[in-house]
Amino acid sequence: MNAQDTAVVHVKWLVDGLAQDVPGVRQVVLVSSDGLLLASAGEGGAGSGGERLGAIVSGLVSLAQGAARVMGMGEVRQEIITMAEGHVVAMSISDGSCLGVHASATGDLAVIAYQMTAFVRRAGHVLTPALRAELHRSHEPGNAAGR
Repeated sequence: MNAQDTAVVHVKWLVDGLAQDVPGVRQVVLVSSDGLLLASAGEGGAGSGGERLGAIVSGLVSLAQGAARVMGMGEVRQEIITMAEGHVVAMSISDGSCLGVHASATGDLAVIAYQMTAFVRRAGHVLTPALRAELHRSHEPGNAAGR
């Protein structure tokens, strides 16, 4: 296994860990800056909502960044949508990709945000263009490698 393969496995392991280990988290997605789903874990996976949550998170991050530019409020750190039965939390990663979480209403937003920040710190520096391309290839339908 080369360094690129190791990095892909590491990022997917971090996504899986966030989905499985943080109470209240239903689904986690990692999305490229152009809206492509790179990794997902949790309820449904990519086939049942991962692509949809990825698109929502990508749009949410883009909208928040546009609003911040228009209002001159500086860099966007996090977006949270709270609904009657759950939350969607999105966080930008320095390379333009973003991390999104769909959580139940009982999920502790402080814990979820902390764990997302920890994820960004651990994985953000390895999300090179080559790694993002490999993650996307491994997540395409019909490609079971790396899943």
